[in-house]
Amino acid sequence: MDKRGSRRQRAERDARAARTSRTSRATPQRGWRRWLKRAFLWSGALAALGLLFVGMAVLFAARSLPTFYQLKATQNAQTIIVRARDGTEIVEIGPQYGKWIPSSDIPQVMKDAMIAVEDRRFYSHPGVDPIGLGRAVWVAVSGERRIGATSTITQQLARNVFLNNNRTLGRKAREIVLALALETRFSKEQILELYLNKVYFGGGAYGIDSASRTFFSHPGTRLSTAEAAIIAGMVKAPSSYSPTADIEAAVGRARVVLKLMQEQGFIGPDQARVDPSAVNLRRQQTQNSARYFTDWALPQLDLLLPETYEPIEVWTTIDVGMQRAASAAIKSNVPGGAQGALVSIDRDGAILAMVGGTDYVSTNFNRAVKSLRQPGSAWKLFVYLAALEAGYRPDDRVVDTPVTINGWSPRNSNGRNAGEIDLRTAFAYSINTVAAQLGNEVGFGTVASMAKRFGITTPIATYPSMVLGSSEVRLIDMTRAFAGVAAKGYSVEPYGILKVTTANGRLLYSHEKQRPTQLVPDYVAAGITDLLQTAVNTGTGRAAQIGRPVAGKTGTTSSNKDGYFVGFSSGITTGVWMGRDDSRAVGGLQGGTAPARAFAAYMRYAVKDRPVEKFDTDLKLPDWQIEPDDEYLQGDPEDYYIFDEQGNMIEGGEEGLGIPPGYGPDPDEPRSPPDGSRPRGPPAQRGADGAPQAVGDDFLNEATGATAPPPRRPAPTPRPTG
Repeated sequence: MDKRGSRRQRAERDARAARTSRTSRATPQRGWRRWLKRAFLWSGALAALGLLFVGMAVLFAARSLPTFYQLKATQNAQTIIVRARDGTEIVEIGPQYGKWIPSSDIPQVMKDAMIAVEDRRFYSHPGVDPIGLGRAVWVAVSGERRIGATSTITQQLARNVFLNNNRTLGRKAREIVLALALETRFSKEQILELYLNKVYFGGGAYGIDSASRTFFSHPGTRLSTAEAAIIAGMVKAPSSYSPTADIEAAVGRARVVLKLMQEQGFIGPDQARVDPSAVNLRRQQTQNSARYFTDWALPQLDLLLPETYEPIEVWTTIDVGMQRAASAAIKSNVPGGAQGALVSIDRDGAILAMVGGTDYVSTNFNRAVKSLRQPGSAWKLFVYLAALEAGYRPDDRVVDTPVTINGWSPRNSNGRNAGEIDLRTAFAYSINTVAAQLGNEVGFGTVASMAKRFGITTPIATYPSMVLGSSEVRLIDMTRAFAGVAAKGYSVEPYGILKVTTANGRLLYSHEKQRPTQLVPDYVAAGITDLLQTAVNTGTGRAAQIGRPVAGKTGTTSSNKDGYFVGFSSGITTGVWMGRDDSRAVGGLQGGTAPARAFAAYMRYAVKDRPVEKFDTDLKLPDWQIEPDDEYLQGDPEDYYIFDEQGNMIEGGEEGLGIPPGYGPDPDEPRSPPDGSRPRGPPAQRGADGAPQAVGDDFLNEATGATAPPPRRPAPTPRPTG
C-alpha cells in the first residue's frame, strides 16, 4: 500500500506540475493575442475614421471644384505680346496658351506618350496610385526629406491648377484630396484633356498646342510620334529637357519615352526606333538685344493702364531692322572685354533701337538706361550751349592757354596749347582749357542748369572740373539732350509704347504727342549745331561720317575708361557708350574710335530710307547781340525813350511823341505805317496803376540792365596760374 500510495501521490504531483506548466505557457500566448487583437481593432477604427475624414474632405472638395468649362477658361497669369512698330512680334512674355484642343482631337500618340512616362496606371487608379503612394510613405519613413516620383497625372493637374510646388507633406495631403475629388467629378478623358492643355512644357509654353507651335511651328493636332515623345519628356524638368535649353538632353529624354511606350504596348518596335533628332525644330529668334528695350518699356504699363489680367498686345516704337543693325554695330566694334550700349531716338522722341549690352543672355543689365558713367567731353555740349546763350558766337576768338581755376589746372589731351583760335575750332578739337574758361565765365551753376534743362536727371556737381564731364550720367539722358539740339532747341521726351490693345483688338492706351517746350532760342540751337557739325567734319568725330550731314560730339574719360559718341542726322539721334563694367581702363578706347565707328555703322542703315537734311546753322541773332558792344543796351534810337531827371520823356519814338513806330495814340490799337508795312514791335503794356506803358517791361528791363544778358566778350581772360 505504501508503495502504491507513494506512486499515486507522485503521479498526482506530476499531473499538477504538468497542468501548471501548460497554464504558464498559455497565459503569455493569450496576452499576445489579446494585444494584437486590440491593436487591430484600434487600427481599424482609426482607419475607418481616417477614411471617413478623407471621404468628407473629398466630398467637400468635389462640391467646391469649378466646372469643367470654368477650368478650361482659367489662365494662371497675363500674357503680353510685344510688337515692333510694323506689327512684327518681338517677344511673348508670360505664359503662352495655345488653342484649346478637345480630347477627341488630341493625337492618340500624344496621350499614350504622356501616360507611359508620367502615369502608367492612369486608367486603373482612383486618382492616387497606391503603389506610388506606398513608395512615398517608405521614402518618408526612411528619413528622406524629399518626396518624389509619386504624383499621378490627376495629382499633377490638381497641383498645377490649385496648389503651389512646395514639397511638403501638408501640400501632398491636399494634393491627394484634390486628386480624388477630381476623379469623382470628371471622367478620365476630361482629366487628361485638362492636363494636356494646361501642363507647363518650358519656354513659356502651357499646353500641347502652345508647345507644338513653340518648338515645331505647327498646331498640336499634328504631332508625330517623335514630336509627342519630345513634348512628353519635357514635363519632368522643362528647364532641362526643353529643346531650346538643351537639344541633346531633349532628344535623349525622348528616346526614354519611346522605350517606355514600347514596353507598355502603346507602339511597336518600328515606331520605337524613330529618331527624335530628325525632328524639324522651330528656329529661335537670335535677336535677344530687343529684351533690353522690353525690360525698359514694359514696366511703364503699370502707369499707363488700369489693372488688368487679360492678354494684351503692346505695340512699341522699336524698328526691327534698326534694332538688328544696332546690335550688330555694337558687337562688331566693341573692344575685347568691354561692354557697349546704344540708344537711338527719332525726332518725336520715339525709341527706334536700344542695346543695353553685347548679349542679353549673358547679362541682362541695361547699360543704356541704368548705368551711370562719365560722358567726358560730350558734356561740353552744355558748356557751349551756356556760352552761346550768354552771347558767344561760333566765330568769336578765344585763347587756348594754360589756366588754373580754384587750384584746378586742366590740360589738353595732346599736352599743347594752340593760342588764339575761334570757338568753332576749340569745340571741334575738344580743347579742355577753353571749355574751362567758358565754364568759369558763364558760371558752373549755369552749365549745370543747362544740362538739367536738356533732360539730365542725375546729380550734377558744380566744381570746375565738371565742364569736362566728371558727373556721371545715363546714356539715354545724353542722347535725349542731343535730340533736343536736333529739334532746334525744343524738348524731346523719349517714349517706347505706341499703343496697347487686348487680344481681340480693343484699344486700352494710345500715345499722345506732347507739346514740346523751347529750351534755348533758335540762334543758340543753330550755333551749337554749327559746332557739332564741325566736330564731325574736321574734328575728333571724323569716324562718325556717313556721307551726309552729321552733327555730334565725342567723349573720352581719363585712363580710357569710357568712350562716348552722341550725334544726329536726318532726324535720328543716336548715343553710343563703350567701356568695362568694372570701370577698368580699355586700351585705345576713345570716343572718336570704336564708339564713333559703331555710330556710323548703325546710322548708315538707320537713315538709308530718309531724305538728306542739311542743318540750319544760320544765326538769326537778336538785336541786342547784333549791335556794337558799347551800345547793345540802348538798341535802335527809334525803339527807346529818353527821360529827364524828373522822369519826363523828352525825345524818341515816332514823330517825337514817344510812341513806338507803327502804333497810334491808343497804344492798344496798332496802326499801319505810311508805307503800308506791318507794325513793328508788340502792343503796349499797362503798368501797375492801369495806365498804358510807353514801352514793354522786357525792353525796360533790358535797357536798365535789370535782366540784360551779359556783354559778349571775344576772348575769355584766364585767371592767373599762380
